[in-house]
Amino acid sequence: MNFILIVGPPAVGKMTVGQELAKLLDYRLFHNHYSIELALSLFSHGTDDFQAVNQGIRQLVFKTAAESKQLKGLIFTLVMDFDDPEDWDYLADIKSFFLPHNCHFYFVELYAPLGVRLARNSTPNRLEHKASKRNLQASERGVKEMEASFQMNTDGSGIGEEHYLWIDNSRLSPQETAERIIREFDLSDGEKIKP
Repeated sequence: MNFILIVGPPAVGKMTVGQELAKLLDYRLFHNHYSIELALSLFSHGTDDFQAVNQGIRQLVFKTAAESKQLKGLIFTLVMDFDDPEDWDYLADIKSFFLPHNCHFYFVELYAPLGVRLARNSTPNRLEHKASKRNLQASERGVKEMEASFQMNTDGSGIGEEHYLWIDNSRLSPQETAERIIREFDLSDGEKIKP
């Protein structure tokens, strides 16, 4: 099985690109807000109970998917602070579910400047799938605060992953971005994508 991790700052297009990849490759998408939205429906963000539900769901999905023979691939999305050692530990934890099962791990980093991401923050697709982002003032404030506080992108020179791809998707459609990922990692079965 292939595991594709798509990282990048909020509203860069991780989920939307993941949706396109899932369509083109017949993979399953487990974007980070699936667990976040469920946890938020029960508990306040950041509380121990919220974290327990959010992380518990993710661990269950990762464990089950890694052991399953039913999936060709799984796509997961994540905002990562590259300066935070805990985020690197979390990346190692994610990989620990898949590597023992001979899964192939692919790391995609998406980049778009803040202005592009603020415009994308209110797209219908984002708001449909992420209830917590529907308060646009709060969501925009969150995007700006995270931009000022966290290192959510690298310079694209690599992070030590064997299968690593950095993409500036500010001028690419989600489908174009997904097709580039498929080409760069040679994931196509030859029939799912256009040449």
